[in-house]
Amino acid sequence: MGTVAFPEHLVMIGCGNMAGSILARWLESGLDPARVMVVDPGIPQVKPGVAVHAELPDTLRAGAMILLGIKPQLLGTVAPKLAPLLGGDKIIVSMLAGVTIDILRNTLGHGSDLVRIMPNIPVALGQGVCALYADELTHDRARAQVDALMQPLGLVEWMTDEAQFNLITALTGCGPAFVFRFIDALGAAAAELGLESAQAARLALATVRGAASLASASDRTPAVLADAVASAGGMTREGLNVMDEDGRFSALMLDVLRAAEARGEALARGAK
Repeated sequence: MGTVAFPEHLVMIGCGNMAGSILARWLESGLDPARVMVVDPGIPQVKPGVAVHAELPDTLRAGAMILLGIKPQLLGTVAPKLAPLLGGDKIIVSMLAGVTIDILRNTLGHGSDLVRIMPNIPVALGQGVCALYADELTHDRARAQVDALMQPLGLVEWMTDEAQFNLITALTGCGPAFVFRFIDALGAAAAELGLESAQAARLALATVRGAASLASASDRTPAVLADAVASAGGMTREGLNVMDEDGRFSALMLDVLRAAEARGEALARGAK
């Protein structure tokens, strides 16, 4: 990875698990802590040199990039304090699930460049996914700056249809938790059948890690890879037959993503 063009001044409003992971990755990638201000009433523990405030200051530096990492439900509380500090020289990056660009513009004003992002937790290792969206009022220069800032976090994907943002969030933002649950269930099933539980958990985790690495390195789809290792009449095929019976595993994943997407839509309605 080459040198990242970090902003001269970065203001992070909210620094919980996700925002904190992003900040840690940026600092590891060369971001100067002196360029960062964290605003969070919880006073999170961050790398020395990062300024931490319980409340927004009276002014923000010209050209600041502002990352909104608060809970979506708190936008109505933060917006009246933040909006007067904004202007045409500010770039706002929002990771508020369910909160559309239109809601942000109506709440914060129409004078700033706005980009929505949806990262996921593996950004802490530089192996995450960041989905991005901006409307036609956001300048190309701002898009390029945000794109460059996201590169150390993993795969960066721009979206053309904001209506699909909740679905992308369900897939990539919520997806790691679903994978964690699968790993846990795989190990728990082996323990139920007789393996020692800690050993089963280690084997399940290593199996998923290796399979994911293989899928990433292969030019074949995961579906093709699954069939390639499932000989007719063999153990793998018998297990896949159970997963595939009546499409129940696919149906489960459909229900999981649909529920998460619906929750994102509910959050959007609550933020209006």
